[in-house]
Amino acid sequence: MQRLAKVLFFGLLVKPLVLIVLGLNVRGRERLPSHGPAVIAANHNSHLDVLVLMSLFPLSQLHRVRPVAAADYFLRNPFISWFSRTCISIIPIDRSGHAEQDTLFSDCQQALDQNAILIIFPEGSRGDPEKIGKIRKGIFYLLKERLDTPIVPVVMHGLGRALPRGEALLVPFNCDVVVGEPLPRPESAAQLTRQLGEAFTAQLEQCVTRQEAD
Repeated sequence: MQRLAKVLFFGLLVKPLVLIVLGLNVRGRERLPSHGPAVIAANHNSHLDVLVLMSLFPLSQLHRVRPVAAADYFLRNPFISWFSRTCISIIPIDRSGHAEQDTLFSDCQQALDQNAILIIFPEGSRGDPEKIGKIRKGIFYLLKERLDTPIVPVVMHGLGRALPRGEALLVPFNCDVVVGEPLPRPESAAQLTRQLGEAFTAQLEQCVTRQEAD
């Protein structure tokens, strides 16, 4: 039932919305992982980010794609909790800072064991539109024992204007999605944050909408 609801939601609503309303320029789509375990590490400016990313996958693969999302926001009431778990199949994570590391990532580890493709926003929360925020170290601790799990950096540009933080009205804007090559295996959290920062900066340079704005 959950898998069917997810396919119907994306097939009937999200994919047509992305195709018709948003002018989406996608580069490196072939680099998206076709199977798990894998992690997509993306910048985060809008609630559209996760929907656009998931819409790039074939419907037949969507059941593998699991966004990691803030429990305090996406489980804040029964309806949003049901929708987030059923139609998007989020993995809720405690961002209060009180959870033990093993407990914090246990659901993520279980999903990776089941060959899921996780979507993670290493900035931790939505930042200012079209700006890269501080990259946090949690993704390193999630994957430090998982040498089999590639990290694929993805940069999106323009979605922060199409659906700005705090707004409910979608504004049609051209948007970019640039998928990078999997990152080399980092030896430390600092190295991973540096690699992601460098990858995001290089990918932003490829965004047509950023060049037009400049």
